[in-house]
Amino acid sequence: MNKPDPHVAEPNPPVTDPLPYADLDLERAARRGYPEAVFCAGKTPAQVAGIAATVRSRPDVITLFTRAAPEHAAAVLGELPDALHDAGAGLLAWPPVPPPATGGLVVIAAAGTSDLPVAREAELTARFLGRRTELIADVGVAGLHRILGHLDLLRRARVVVVAAGMDGALPSVVAGLIAAPVVALPTSVGYGAAFGGLAPLLSMLNACAPGVAVVNIDNGYGAGHLAAQIAAGAPA
Repeated sequence: MNKPDPHVAEPNPPVTDPLPYADLDLERAARRGYPEAVFCAGKTPAQVAGIAATVRSRPDVITLFTRAAPEHAAAVLGELPDALHDAGAGLLAWPPVPPPATGGLVVIAAAGTSDLPVAREAELTARFLGRRTELIADVGVAGLHRILGHLDLLRRARVVVVAAGMDGALPSVVAGLIAAPVVALPTSVGYGAAFGGLAPLLSMLNACAPGVAVVNIDNGYGAGHLAAQIAAGAPA
């Protein structure tokens, strides 16, 4: 059996070609404190699978796959079988365990059960960005006693995300009851005159109560991210 000649250099190990369709920012967490997320809508399952295979070598970086349709989820799970998958929120997280919670409490309130998918996306985003979260559901303005029943919890929050469609009135109500800032999250839930979320968006932008910041329609990821940043460094 021939022994390798110590004077002959071993060939370089094969280098994995970068993805031709994505330039992942795996150093974003080190640069600004929060990792990059992968927006799956508009990507093919093969592209999402390639991204999932790339991040597999970086378990130190939390990766969220948002707006994942069933075919996207299957592609991610094919590469990262232990990833957390919340089908209702259309979100996957890898590694599947969130980091230890720091900072203040983030409360997410969904006006109606139909708003839960977007609210859940916001909650999981904030949780995997390192915040403690609480989700309350079906507390819309059609029955004000329901949100009032959670007033103690709302007042313990460092920030509250309020997801609402229809008339989009709940963020103003919540902001008038608590000292913490409110992140208003309009959803596309509603009948025709809601215009796919435009009506609640405009209502939230015209909120009477101060201290309300508004994100885009159905942007649960953006709402959860903003809430996580607001709650950073606050007492747990």
